[in-house]
Amino acid sequence: MRNTMLTSFVSALLAVAASVTVAAAADGAIDNGALAKSEFRDHARTFGLVYTLPKTVNDVLDATIRGPLKEKLLNAKLDTEAQMHNIPHVTVVHIHNADPATPEKMLAALPKLPPVLDVTLKTFYTTEAAKGAGHPWWLDLGIVKEGKSFEEMMAFNTAATAALAPLRDGPLPRCTGPVYAVMSDAAKDLVRTVGVSGVNVVKDGKELRSHNPHNTLVYSMAKFTPELQAQMNQAAKEFNQILPDGIPTSFKSVSIVELGFAGNVLREIYRISLEDGSVLNVATGKMASLK
Repeated sequence: MRNTMLTSFVSALLAVAASVTVAAAADGAIDNGALAKSEFRDHARTFGLVYTLPKTVNDVLDATIRGPLKEKLLNAKLDTEAQMHNIPHVTVVHIHNADPATPEKMLAALPKLPPVLDVTLKTFYTTEAAKGAGHPWWLDLGIVKEGKSFEEMMAFNTAATAALAPLRDGPLPRCTGPVYAVMSDAAKDLVRTVGVSGVNVVKDGKELRSHNPHNTLVYSMAKFTPELQAQMNQAAKEFNQILPDGIPTSFKSVSIVELGFAGNVLREIYRISLEDGSVLNVATGKMASLK
């Protein structure tokens, strides 16, 4: 019965994704002109859909990882990274648009929500925006890629990407310039068509999965030299020894947020319950129902 319900949920979300046309943004045509330039596109405003980490998970990370991580960053002269603001989260999809009304448009465009997601955060590792680009790079904590909730998480990414990507005004700045230049052809195609790589899309009736859900602990624009990469990989190895079994996690909401250039969450705007669909306006504290 549970497998049948999962299949029905995934099929419904894929049908939604397949029916959404990635077309012009409401306030004008999507401009991919930045992809022809050698420098990063100027960053105006990026908004996104994310799962914020529950307090129980943040408490574990505070007690085990964040202290040693901050010391390692300071020792590596990564002062900016040690001080960078971020609301810990797992990303669904990000879009760039300077229009301040974008969060409201995102709320209106949301596809059917997944149920509460029970997953395990596990395995620390470093990653680059594109191999050889130099920056940005991140230190991440992955998600175990199996189970009912993981499949629901991936299906929702497919549907949400299709629903929200049309609201972008162009590609994410961090996917342009030196990053876009060294991306794979498949990643470049995603940036051209949905504004960002690392998301799921439906092409020719088939779901193409490149989404890798994860929590990011370090956001950096410092050059990812071999020496720095070795230091951060050693940190990841030590953290995996501290938390070898990972952290069981239950996501009961998904949030529309504003982000910085590298993908760090600056503020939460709307928090949508996966249990009853209610919507919290974080700034006002007022509740509403998701239409």
